Amino acid sequence: MGFDWVSFTTDYGTSDAFVAICKGVLAGIAPRCRVLDVTHHIGAQDVRRGASVLAAAVPYLPPSVHVAVVDPGVGTARRGIVVSAGASVLVGPDNGLLLPAADALGGVSGCFELSERRFHLPVVAATFHGRDIFAPVAAHLANGELPGAFGGEVDPASLVRLPAPVSRVADGVIEAEIVGVDHFGNVQLAAGPDALAGFGMSATVEFGQERFAVTVGRTFGDVPVGALLLHVDSSGAVEIAVNSGSAAAVLGGESGVVVVRRG
Repeated sequence: MGFDWVSFTTDYGTSDAFVAICKGVLAGIAPRCRVLDVTHHIGAQDVRRGASVLAAAVPYLPPSVHVAVVDPGVGTARRGIVVSAGASVLVGPDNGLLLPAADALGGVSGCFELSERRFHLPVVAATFHGRDIFAPVAAHLANGELPGAFGGEVDPASLVRLPAPVSRVADGVIEAEIVGVDHFGNVQLAAGPDALAGFGMSATVEFGQERFAVTVGRTFGDVPVGALLLHVDSSGAVEIAVNSGSAAAVLGGESGVVVVRRG
């Protein structure tokens, strides 16, 4: 089998050596594979955001070993897993992080626990499974090792799934949870493009105790600089944005449920 690419998604940041260390492990075992960094700036321990970002990225990446590490349960009884999905495999903790990406790739076709210690580094630290388990496993997969070599088969129904975000649409009202805020401050909601069907050019956004008038449009330039925009983003989700500004700053928060009313 084998893979030319390993993608890498973490909450490690880039001010420490964690990312470079994991890449060094990969290179030592699979020197010919290429690493594609999705991001290392997921908020610390924010599994839901990591899952969302990875799921948005994988349909546009080549067949890869997708390694993702946002792992507040590292060192506990939570499982490490390798998941086959489409033409790719995903490696990481069984905490809900991998499954949205697996779904985006066509669904789980097989899953195995990472229990075979011969594929780990000789010494496994309780707090750095990215280095000691996930990176070496990914490298061996890139070299052509089959997923079933890494441990016992896991029933996909037993895998941890994150709770579904709040998402209700009815009678010109969208009630949806914030599922992500990007670098620009754009606020992505758990609602698809059909949620805006029947909306005109204006709407009201309610968040916390505040209400905001917004324009429904197609792109940032449809509103003046500094004005709020409600549109469908590049991934097909309803998004609140500000032309040349931060919608998160205007709303005053990055998590919670937003209510959007037509008119």
